[in-house]
Amino acid sequence: MWHKRFSHVYLEEGVEKYPMTRVILDRLSNSKLVTVKNYKDVFARSGQNFQLQKRSPKLILARKKDHLIYEGSMASQDFGYRNFYYNSLLLNCVYNCDYCYLQGMYPSGNMVVFVNEDDFYRATAKAIDYRPFPQEPLYLCISYDTDLLAYESVVPYTSRFIEFTREHEDLVIEIRTKSANWRALEEIVPCDRAILAWTLSPPEVASAYEQLTPSPEQRIQAIKQCLDRGWPVRLCFDPVLRIDNWEKIYISFFKEVFKHLPAEKIRDVSLGVFRMNPDYFKRIKKQRTDSDILYYPFESSPSFVSYPAEERSQMIEKLKDALTKYVPAETIETWT
Repeated sequence: MWHKRFSHVYLEEGVEKYPMTRVILDRLSNSKLVTVKNYKDVFARSGQNFQLQKRSPKLILARKKDHLIYEGSMASQDFGYRNFYYNSLLLNCVYNCDYCYLQGMYPSGNMVVFVNEDDFYRATAKAIDYRPFPQEPLYLCISYDTDLLAYESVVPYTSRFIEFTREHEDLVIEIRTKSANWRALEEIVPCDRAILAWTLSPPEVASAYEQLTPSPEQRIQAIKQCLDRGWPVRLCFDPVLRIDNWEKIYISFFKEVFKHLPAEKIRDVSLGVFRMNPDYFKRIKKQRTDSDILYYPFESSPSFVSYPAEERSQMIEKLKDALTKYVPAETIETWT
């Protein structure tokens, strides 16, 4: 019999003093607490099974001691922001999508929350002061290796980072999510420099490859609620998967999305095909024999694994053309 999610919370020595720790433990009052010397003793030990742990994930509270902010990845769109950075407030995600690189990045399916939030704010403020292009804002993705909005009921980092952003006029943040948890933002005044970026996939993709996520319909309703309240929203059709009848499926889905969402209120759109770090991909294939999308005849380079270049270009060209029926071409950021 599997325990429920977060039945156990591991506490790295010293994290008890942080206010975020108390917030989380108050919200998980029925969880069993276990103290460990270092979070890596649990999270990074050898011989773990990522997929088995996903059935009953545990939460680990830790302090991040270094690398509080990173330069943005070449695998992600920067939307024209040259001061492009991300942070890792949490490690791992409540969802378990077949194509997710986290399966190959981390040895554990358990989740880590770094509770020393003030250190992250100080690191961000310093990065703002010393950004390479001082005439442009710092662009920070705060939901990079996780889904912060999906965790908000346990770890209120989304709302807190929005308030931090509101106080720093040279900061723009992106909060990437597949959550339908719009109510977590219901009482927050919208901030025009906090971009809510929803990943959307056709039902055929979501039902087959996006385990544990809200349905596309639920996500669309959450987006509509946030648009109505005045939040800046980015739509992310990324990663596009080359499934059977992919062109028809995605173009039909675009039509459905914009039937429910006012295109003129959409800030911009991200469009990208499946790609992944080669080392992560190799590790995932060793673990996953149950997902057909990982066994496509991909093309590999030192930087990433993806579809062959000609196929990538074809997919982006056709889908971008379809999207321009709803939004201006200049608002569509692509990755090929």
